[in-house]
Amino acid sequence: MTDQPFVPSFDDDAETGRKFVLICSKGNLDMAYPGLILANAALGEGIETHLFFTFWGFDMINKKTMGNLKFSYLGNTAMHPPGQFGISMPQGLAGLPGMTAMTTKMMKKQIADLDIPEVPEMLDMITASGGHLWACRMSADMMKLVEEDLYEGVEGIISASDFMEISEGAQIVFI
Repeated sequence: MTDQPFVPSFDDDAETGRKFVLICSKGNLDMAYPGLILANAALGEGIETHLFFTFWGFDMINKKTMGNLKFSYLGNTAMHPPGQFGISMPQGLAGLPGMTAMTTKMMKKQIADLDIPEVPEMLDMITASGGHLWACRMSADMMKLVEEDLYEGVEGIISASDFMEISEGAQIVFI
């Protein structure tokens, strides 16, 4: 194994004719990265990529929250200390004061140790590579957010009908 991080090739000639759409509905740290990593990988393969942020997924693109996503293992019965498979973290501890801060710090360290950029930088990479970011109109209205509240790479706040048009023929993943 190499110490160098994997950096996908973003060749302009890599067009595949494929389309990939991710619906990002969760704003926790552990739910943000799967979509961002998949989007980055798809772009590296020359796949047209769109991310649609809805409900709590807005935390990933809200300027006030995007750099401070949290991780809680409350309700995650698979949680275990890093590298300690078969040893579960007791669910009763997850609700104690300070546990979210501790598990967030632990997860951020693991991510940093792998040289994976933080959420804002991942969004920068995705948009710089031609990825498209869209915000859900209904969620924006519910949360009383406007375009000025959102990461500058978001192309617009669109309706579900608009999203249906954009996603026509795409492989869709809901996170």
